[in-house]
Amino acid sequence: MTRIVAGEYRGRVLRVPDKGTRPTSERVREALFSRLESWDEIAGAAVLDLYAGSGALGLEALSRGARSCVLVDQARGAYRAVTDNISRNRIAGAKAVKSEALRFLNTTDGKFSLVFLDPPYDCDPTDFLAVLRALRSRVIPGALIVVEDSARSPQPQWPSGYICDSQRKWGETRVWFLTFSEEGGSVEA
Repeated sequence: MTRIVAGEYRGRVLRVPDKGTRPTSERVREALFSRLESWDEIAGAAVLDLYAGSGALGLEALSRGARSCVLVDQARGAYRAVTDNISRNRIAGAKAVKSEALRFLNTTDGKFSLVFLDPPYDCDPTDFLAVLRALRSRVIPGALIVVEDSARSPQPQWPSGYICDSQRKWGETRVWFLTFSEEGGSVEA
């Protein structure tokens, strides 16, 4: 069972899609959000949860004080789970979008200050690189981008403008913390 860990919606149960997703565990979300809160990245943030799955990351951010969150997934089951989680739990500030990641980034006019990217483990690295490039025009300077992947996967290639500030490993999950700066080059930590 997946639940929101802390904040306004603490303890609310989240529906998980029947197949095709691997929700971030509560333990990893708790550690991740403790770090984000210590950096003061959540309060008032405009959040994008790309590859949302159940929406656990974006909804956790809203529960902890984010201003708004757009949750995007192309899979029908994931989109249904996210819309159900938003409506059943009466979560304010959330918007679900059924779209492929690159298409969404190329058509939205939104600007985000905190982005969660948790692509499927079998996501083609070239496709993911295209998503990261398209994301550059959808984030504000200084935005924080949180990339989650398997601890066994190699570090993705970061395009120009992204700076890998740090990374953490929690069990089988690795998380990279990137910042975006229009003047910044690609730096790997």
